[in-house]
Amino acid sequence: MKGRPLIGTLAVLGYIIMIVPILFVVAISFTDSQTLSFPPKGFTLRWFGEAASYAPFTSALLNSLGLAIVSTALALAIGIPVTLAIQRGKIPGKSLVEGLFLSPLVVPELVVGLALYQQIMVGLQQTSLVALVIGHTIILMPYAVRVTGASLALADPFVEEAARGLGASPFKTFMTVTLPLLRPGIFSAALLSFITSFNNVPMSLLLQSRKFHTLPISMLDYIQQSYDPMIAAMSTLLLAGTIVIAIVAERTVGFAKIFGGINK
Repeated sequence: MKGRPLIGTLAVLGYIIMIVPILFVVAISFTDSQTLSFPPKGFTLRWFGEAASYAPFTSALLNSLGLAIVSTALALAIGIPVTLAIQRGKIPGKSLVEGLFLSPLVVPELVVGLALYQQIMVGLQQTSLVALVIGHTIILMPYAVRVTGASLALADPFVEEAARGLGASPFKTFMTVTLPLLRPGIFSAALLSFITSFNNVPMSLLLQSRKFHTLPISMLDYIQQSYDPMIAAMSTLLLAGTIVIAIVAERTVGFAKIFGGINK
């Protein structure tokens, strides 16, 4: 940053603090040692094979995928109508409604998880899976509302008015005009929501059961019992998957376009 050396230095330090530990984990995942140690000793891919064939990880992976897909779908199903009401509707207190749906960003997940545990698992005697789905849907709501709202805010509302003026019904206007305008935001919100739910630890840790573990929780349990590089290999695989998803999203939609609208 030309003319701002202090800000530039702090930015570089921030990147170093975030990236260097990740590089350590990636390097350790290829070590031939039997324990987590740095620098890595030798080179092997066997820890990746063991991580991919470890039964608790594979079953937890399916659990995490299912939970993330269901929670993302529910968050979008609720968030898209809310976005339309905020951006295009004439409801009183729009800022208050938007703030309510964005509040999970500022409320600690452990607080939300504890409330759900008391009200759903203890009060209503429901299973932890129900509480997990509700909890994950709640924490994903800000992505569904804010990101799709940014996509709609970038669109010209007169296009929809023109469609209605030409005789299109409200439903046809939504399907042929509004939904295509929302599509980039829906796609981005779905990806962000899926990754957030899949990698969630605090709420999943609080609301888990003995029969239903997500992958991050299974990895946390494993590292408490074992100290071999298999956990580093699994972390590297998850990192690689996240990077692939981010690249696909950038090439398909373009995060810069969507997040530019969020700041407006």
